[in-house]
Amino acid sequence: MSNMRNISTRLSILVNLSILWPCILSLNFMNIRTQEMNKGNHIRVKRGWVWEPLYVTEEQEVKKPMYVGQLKTDSDGHDDSIKYVLFGDGAGSIFVMNEYSGKISVLKKLDREEKPFYTLRAQARNRYTGVPVETESEFVIKVLDINDNEPKFINEPYIAEVLEMSPEGTYVTQVIATDKDDPTNGNNARVVYSILQGQPQFSIEIKSGIIRVGSQMDRETKDQYQVIVQAKDMIGEPGALSTTTTVIINVLDVNDNAPKFPQKTYEMSIIESGIAGDIVGTLLAYDIDIGKNAEITYSIEERGDYNMFNISTDSLTQEGIITLNKLVDFESRNRRYNIQVRAENTNKPELFDTATIRIYVVDVDEPPVFLERQYFMEIPENATVGSYVGSVTAKDPDNTNAIIRYDILHSKFSGLFEIEPNNGSVFTIKSLDREVDYWHNITVTATEAKFPALVSHVAVFIRVMDVNDNAPQLQSLPDIYVCEKARIGQTVYTVTAADKDEPKPSQPFSFTQPPEESINANFTIADNGDNTATILTAQEGYSFQDNPLFYLTVIISDNGTPALSSTSTITIKVCDCGIDNNTQSCGKGGYFFTFMNSGVVIAIAVFILLILVLALLVHVRFRKNPNMISEKGEDLKENIVKYDDEGGGEEDTEAFDITGLRHHTVMRERKPKRTIRTDIQSMYRLSLGLGPDVAIFKEFLSEKLEEANTDATVLPLDYLHCYAFEGTGSLSGSLSSLSFTEANVSEIDSYY
Repeated sequence: MSNMRNISTRLSILVNLSILWPCILSLNFMNIRTQEMNKGNHIRVKRGWVWEPLYVTEEQEVKKPMYVGQLKTDSDGHDDSIKYVLFGDGAGSIFVMNEYSGKISVLKKLDREEKPFYTLRAQARNRYTGVPVETESEFVIKVLDINDNEPKFINEPYIAEVLEMSPEGTYVTQVIATDKDDPTNGNNARVVYSILQGQPQFSIEIKSGIIRVGSQMDRETKDQYQVIVQAKDMIGEPGALSTTTTVIINVLDVNDNAPKFPQKTYEMSIIESGIAGDIVGTLLAYDIDIGKNAEITYSIEERGDYNMFNISTDSLTQEGIITLNKLVDFESRNRRYNIQVRAENTNKPELFDTATIRIYVVDVDEPPVFLERQYFMEIPENATVGSYVGSVTAKDPDNTNAIIRYDILHSKFSGLFEIEPNNGSVFTIKSLDREVDYWHNITVTATEAKFPALVSHVAVFIRVMDVNDNAPQLQSLPDIYVCEKARIGQTVYTVTAADKDEPKPSQPFSFTQPPEESINANFTIADNGDNTATILTAQEGYSFQDNPLFYLTVIISDNGTPALSSTSTITIKVCDCGIDNNTQSCGKGGYFFTFMNSGVVIAIAVFILLILVLALLVHVRFRKNPNMISEKGEDLKENIVKYDDEGGGEEDTEAFDITGLRHHTVMRERKPKRTIRTDIQSMYRLSLGLGPDVAIFKEFLSEKLEEANTDATVLPLDYLHCYAFEGTGSLSGSLSSLSFTEANVSEIDSYY
């Protein structure tokens, strides 16, 4: 124990010497330089300052002024005539100087990390005169460091990653700690690193703080480590200070594990009524890797019944979904299927595992099954009601062999047929007609007698076979013409026949004439053998005037069993086909013009000529008096008055004030009535058969209009005004009972 204390004391002395060594060298150098100068120049050296090395150890408790050192001049005679004065950094507050002795004391605890040294100035004066005895001198009081600061980690927190199975020595991360102590003062700031927790998986370099892999790790065993690192100053010597930090190291996954099935054999089941695509079951293989390294792809190996099922991979759950690929049947011999499933790593197929799956077929009560997918039946259209059409058959696929009942679903054709519920025989219940519907589609159901919910359906197509029950008929014919100048054997028209029965190309229709018409016939008919016949002329020329129309009887027969025939009459019109002897012009002119002869044409021409002569006379008359029509037109335009309001007669005058209907904008002064002239000379106009003279008639209307506009007792505007005027010049005199004299006018006015 005493040896340890001696060693500690010696180390402290060495530390202090190392700190003061620069000052000692400086003083020695100054003394040597002064001596050399004195030797060289033989000049008397002036007296100066004398002081000790000045330093204060940090963190010392100071209860009273603590002595640091002394400054004095060699001219001090110890008679108190010299006054020492201290200036500079911390003078008076931190450091004080005895003005008589020059001793310096510190007043409080210092912290090197806060301030490592203080620069001060000292002055020596004559106490009585105040004159400086020595020049002002600058000196330094150094704060000696002690190990009072522990290391501190920077850049926390520390999180690192490393791949699993990484080899030893792989770099992981680096930690760094700093110490505020003086790095030049011994080992106070020299830090070393060590791992307190995390070995042997990790190691650390003692000086740099670099963490490396200490041994290989398996992520599937442990995927995260918390490594505790210690930083210690003074190179770990006694009295050193330390601190710790936690480094979180995540182990990254490497694709080094194959998928594994929890068990090697699985059992599943599927009902026999399942259809292709139904899910049989699911299975899951586990890969202890993570992320993409754990992706699995499933497949069925080509062993056993591999083609009966499919398997797919659910990318979300990583499950293998087994589905039915082909239909299964419990009643067959195969009631169990074996397949082998392979689960391989998607990104590394060489990593895989296999499992065997046994799939059992489960029996279910199935509906009846028809022996055929669809049925085709035939029946002739002339079959009697109740005739047998055909049969359908269904069987129970289960082992129970249940009783089956048949029925027909309701449709528009279901009313024509019925089915025997016990044996599936189909019969007709109404008459059939191929020309109305030649195909009938019905749906037959088969139901288990004990379980009506088990129903099957099948389509039955019934074809109605044709029977020759329709005679051929001529198709619609246009107007047929024959030219008057036609020659014997000339083609008039080609007719076509059609039959509603099913066409039989090998059995064409036949066209004939009645025997009584074949003798001395005007036309003959030639059968073309292709369901058409050609009408030919049988005489030389035809006369419209003698016989404008001819009738041709045609007998059309089919070759069915039994054969049917029909008789049709064709009308042939005689036409003057013109120079080119073409019947096309006959259809354009119409049948009416066939009766027109040359006399009629001449009469029409004379009539048209008379109309033209009359039009010419009117034209000449208008040219002689061109203003006649225009004047009449103007007069008519001026005297047309439109009334939109309908009056109510005499009673209407009490309904509203009629004065508002008067035309006030044309009121003029009342003028005396003029005597109407009756001696108008118009003999010339009478000779032409025209009406009264326009000028006189216009004057008459003007006077009447003026009287109506100025008369306060005029009739309402909606009252009908009658103006009568008879032209003069008639030799027989007037036949009218009206005379427009003043007396008559007065009577009319007073009457109204």
